Parts: sequence; C-alpha cells; structure tokens
Amino acid sequence: MPVSLQKGQKVSITKGNPGLTKVVVGIGWDVNQFDTGGDFDLDTAAFLFTDTGRVSRSEDFVFFGNLLHQSGCVEHMGDNLTGAGEGDDEQIKVNLSMVPENISKIAFTVTIYEAEQRRQNFGQVSRAFIRIYNETTGEELLRYDLGEDFSIETAAIFGELYKNNGEWKFNAIGSGYQGGLAALCSNFGVVVE
Repeated sequence: MPVSLQKGQKVSITKGNPGLTKVVVGIGWDVNQFDTGGDFDLDTAAFLFTDTGRVSRSEDFVFFGNLLHQSGCVEHMGDNLTGAGEGDDEQIKVNLSMVPENISKIAFTVTIYEAEQRRQNFGQVSRAFIRIYNETTGEELLRYDLGEDFSIETAAIFGELYKNNGEWKFNAIGSGYQGGLAALCSNFGVVVE
C-alpha cells in the first residue's frame, strides 16, 4: 500500500525497501474544462542538484530536450503533448545506484509550455500528482496529490528525491512559481539559450 503524502511531508523510500535502486517517477494532471483558445502542454523535468541547491552544469537538467543524464541515472521517458488519458502523463526513470556522488537532490518540476502566449496557468490544472513506484515490481511506494491551491503560477516543483544519511527520501513540495521554465532554470543555475 503506497504512502499518501501531504504537502511538506518527507518519507524514506529506501529504508523499508532494501536493495531498491530503480524507481519511476510518474507525474500526471488533468486540465479543467476552460476554453483557453489553445492546447495545454505541460512538461516535466528533473534538476540534479549539488549541496548548493543548484545544478553544477546545464547537463544536470533533464527534460524533453535532454532525455538522458550523462551518468545514465535519470531518464525522461518523453514528452506528452496533451495530458489526455488516465494515469501518468509523463514519467522519469531514476537509478539511485547510478546517481553521481556530487548530486544530493533531484527536483521534479512541471511547467506549462508557452503559458504566457496561451494565457494558461496552474489554476486551470486539476488532479495534479506525483508518485514513485518500484520499476522492477511495479509496486507504488508513495503518492502526493497536489490539490487545487494554485492560481497564476506557470511552473511548479512537485517534489524531490534527496540523499540523507545513506538513505533516499522524498519531500512533497508542491510550490508554484511565475515565469515558467525560464524562471526555474534561472533560479536553479541552468543557462538557457
């Protein structure tokens, strides 16, 4: 039975699962039935942070334009352009045993593509969630439903995996930002062209 998390709650994913190395982070959402005059395209990404809370290089940003981290530890499974259907809309695989020593945290974010031009924001998104499951067995380990407390934000950090005393833990964050992907990249030290 998966652990259902509240905002700000932290839980170990490796303590009760000895030998766990391969997990899948599934992220999903639905779009409210507002007519915004265009399709909604939400994009997931993973930022691999050092102890500074920032990326050490742009390659530590895994997204639809860089699907595989150089170490092989994080792999984005592809861009879903519509979010239609049940279950995960996008997935990111993480091999915990391959995470480089200098990486202490992996943040999972969602941004709205061309949000300003399309006049879209997270206030128009419902049933957003992040879940982590064991890639080998398919067992869901945890789930965090973000709720409906967003309005004008165009980017959000759903949660993060982090190393603590030899364990991998998950922190349910659910924080929104304005400025979309560019704001997140700037905040986290990624140089965008």
